[in-house]
Amino acid sequence: MSELRLSRRFDAAPERVFEAWTDPVVLRRWWAAHPDWDSPAAEADARPGGSYRLAMTDTSSGETRTVGGQYTIVEPPSRLVYTWRWEGMPTESLVTVEFHPDGDGTRVELHQAGFPDEHDRDMHADGWGGCLDNLARRVFPRG
Repeated sequence: MSELRLSRRFDAAPERVFEAWTDPVVLRRWWAAHPDWDSPAAEADARPGGSYRLAMTDTSSGETRTVGGQYTIVEPPSRLVYTWRWEGMPTESLVTVEFHPDGDGTRVELHQAGFPDEHDRDMHADGWGGCLDNLARRVFPRG
């Protein structure tokens, strides 16, 4: 099984960055894999045993992709762990997101495990990179 690790720094306190990952209103602002994609739906019941469902739409093709799962660990503002499964796909993986104070900002460490192969992992790496870029651009812009 393949794993993915990403790290990104945001210019906001851990509490605000954690909220961006758990508040449906804020999730709709940034949850998309490309800068011109939309986030038409976000549901999040951020508690152990609670579920989430996030959708992103490719604005050029109109295709919407939806992922969902269940929170297993919710420790504000430092850690989230949740299952991850794209609707219509058989594979489930596990996402761990840690939020570390970093000066006047927050360093996010993302780990996703359980990919069936390196191709699937690499596709997720591209998608996560775009989502994290959108989080920085749409929610926590510099300056």
